[in-house]
Amino acid sequence: MKRRPAPIYIVLQYVILIAAALFAFYPIWFAILASGRLGSRLYSLNLPGMFLPTEWTWENYRVMLLDKPFLTWLKNSIIVATITMGSSMLIATSAAFAFSRFKFKGREVGLIFFLALQAFPGVLALVPVAQLLTSLGLYGSKLGLVFAYTTGTLIFCTWNLKGYFDTIPIDLEEAGMIDGCGPVQSFLLIALPLARPALAVTALFGFLAGWGDFIFASVLVPAPDSAKMLVPALMGLANSMSMPWGYFAAGAVMVIIPVAALFLYLQRFFEAGLTMGGVKG
Repeated sequence: MKRRPAPIYIVLQYVILIAAALFAFYPIWFAILASGRLGSRLYSLNLPGMFLPTEWTWENYRVMLLDKPFLTWLKNSIIVATITMGSSMLIATSAAFAFSRFKFKGREVGLIFFLALQAFPGVLALVPVAQLLTSLGLYGSKLGLVFAYTTGTLIFCTWNLKGYFDTIPIDLEEAGMIDGCGPVQSFLLIALPLARPALAVTALFGFLAGWGDFIFASVLVPAPDSAKMLVPALMGLANSMSMPWGYFAAGAVMVIIPVAALFLYLQRFFEAGLTMGGVKG
């Protein structure tokens, strides 16, 4: 008979988990506190103010929403991130299914080549990407930025989905083919519904790739305020003399909201064992 852990160990586990959760959440809480402080102070001058909202003002949010083109920056980033998410899922799902289910010449070489590309930091491709977009007439445009983000996410998304498609029993697709399904129908009607957790991860990763980037967005779209992406625009609030921490913190808090909303929507798809028991014998 398996022995149950002593109560002291259970309490210790919960203490460690709570401490780790507080440690992970405090940076977000710190940004929320800083967004409501008077002036441009990053931190409170008293100890309670480092943990509790001892002073609060909505002025920083009012300035960001009404005096600064924050909503324009937000719209630009949402457009780029959403299109990047959709294009990444469209290309990666079909490529991953082909690598998982079909045997063709160069399949293993292609997978190894993807891994080799993943070993290099994406920023190394910044100059070649800028040159390619300039040749195509897309430098400085949102569409060019979408191309850059999509190509950067395809390797991870393809490998992630390919690994999940490998776990789906091929017997399910063969059973569908007996009922008249072709390869495309098997992909759309059987494989994709069963791969919802991996699709949710791919969607979230694709959205984040186009949402929180600074280097590519600032270099590939050197545009005026009306066309800037959100993160480079927030960094542009600083000048050579000072950093408006209150405005920056308020913008950072509002940046979190779309990502949190997307995660809350997709978390219902983060489920495992969809194919458990799907095939017996």
